Amino acid sequence: MSRALVVVDYQNDFVKGSLGSPSAEAIEDCIVLKIKEYLAHGDEVFFTMDTHGDDYLATDEGTHIPVRHCIKGTPGWKIFGKVAEYSHMGKTIEKHTFGSLRLVGELKGYDKIELCGVATNVCIMANAVILKTAYPESEITVDPECVASYDRDLHEKALDIMRSLSIDILGRP
Repeated sequence: MSRALVVVDYQNDFVKGSLGSPSAEAIEDCIVLKIKEYLAHGDEVFFTMDTHGDDYLATDEGTHIPVRHCIKGTPGWKIFGKVAEYSHMGKTIEKHTFGSLRLVGELKGYDKIELCGVATNVCIMANAVILKTAYPESEITVDPECVASYDRDLHEKALDIMRSLSIDILGRP
């Protein structure tokens, strides 16, 4: 069985920066443990990086989320904390919006794909849904202990929606 872990957007701006939250900071150790587990079993680890330019506020996304974040090359764009220590051990994929079609292409052929990172109700959910759509027979998994959102209610709703779309939410029936 081929497995991959996807660490979604665990970047400074989403943890302690302009769009950060205490819940995002709290999952750091859980993500590190997941990375170590996957690497120890010889599995692949992918890191997505939300990536914007200086013109972010003039983009469609920027008009809906008018907070400058993850501007390429800035400290806020870099992978956060202890997770950054492992980023060279996997493949990094820059993405310019919530979901990544490039990520879908990279994950072709994997039987099990697990996502962790931020934000549950935005980029985690977008990528999980795209992956389940592209690979309906693959097991797409989210561990609720290793994802976070700036909004606890939206976090819970996103987990419920993903579960309703046949995405496995660990520890929940």
